[in-house]
Amino acid sequence: MKKLLFILFSISLFSCSSDSNSEQELPVVEDEFIRGADMSYLPLIESEGTVYKHNGVNEDAITTLKNAGCNAIRMRLWQNPSDAHCGMAEVKAFALRVKAAGLKVWLTVHYSDTWADPGNQTKPVAWQSMTFTNLKTAVTDYTNLVMTEINPDIIQIGNETNDGMLWPEGRLSTNESQYLELVSSASSAIRSKSTTTKIMLHHAGISGSDWYFSKVANIDYDYIGLSYYPIWHGTSLVTLQNTMNTLGQLYDKKVIIAETAYPFTFGYNDYTNNIIGLPSQILPAFPATETGQKGFLSTIKNTVNQSTHGIGFCYWGSEWIAFRGPTSTNGSSWENQALWDFNNNSLPVMEVFNAN
Repeated sequence: MKKLLFILFSISLFSCSSDSNSEQELPVVEDEFIRGADMSYLPLIESEGTVYKHNGVNEDAITTLKNAGCNAIRMRLWQNPSDAHCGMAEVKAFALRVKAAGLKVWLTVHYSDTWADPGNQTKPVAWQSMTFTNLKTAVTDYTNLVMTEINPDIIQIGNETNDGMLWPEGRLSTNESQYLELVSSASSAIRSKSTTTKIMLHHAGISGSDWYFSKVANIDYDYIGLSYYPIWHGTSLVTLQNTMNTLGQLYDKKVIIAETAYPFTFGYNDYTNNIIGLPSQILPAFPATETGQKGFLSTIKNTVNQSTHGIGFCYWGSEWIAFRGPTSTNGSSWENQALWDFNNNSLPVMEVFNAN
């Protein structure tokens, strides 16, 4: 009888041990859906003494976002900016801070000393007189440096490159082959430095995106990035989702809403003119209220989630509050679209960053 009990006890122990091991060996499911916030101005704003709050208590803005469920911080990099903000030293330090917080670093390399967008793609001053051959070399060397110094999780080759970058040599509509050579040089440099960094190409808006991504079809990259602001890109979320599905399927890529934002008020908190201030500039279904802002971003998140190729979204101007005071004419044109209110307190829209 004792022998039988010993055998049964041994079987029970073996069974429990096997169950325990199988539980420990379950693979960790990576959170692949990107819930990002562009925080590029944060180092500048903090350097001028501004403090962000959560529930009325001072709190690191990155901590607030992480606790809300944000898992990626987007930041821009300028080659040699006039005041050093958004330059290599500042961005490298910011990236280290973001990595230390356990968030992904999403780097937007403008390949310019200042803003690059659909209407402006100005070469860095140091590259202005270069031959095209030397310009390609500069792109390769600079991209190698960026990867060595920052090594981001996601990297954009240019910002809103609807008509290329590094004009005039890299203007897509007039110098297609040269633009493709420049982008290919950057892509090759990234791949040579990392097997895990995801490469994104970024088009502002929906209209014309089919033309742009057809031109870069042979470039080695991972993510299609689209900007979507109702004021500039239309009011149809159905069109947005259809575009995401079409592009994703046609080019076998994941698609991200790389930039979006929405007002929580039409009011203002400084004397810098705001981009948005009229009902005609937003979607009728979502008023310019805290609830409307949250509803808009939640709908964007769901639109991406329901897309066959959607992989995430990023809120632009998250941190750009009226940081220079109520009388400033050089403060923020975006404070009514930030993720913090006019008292620097986090808004309900933060809840949309949750993983569910």
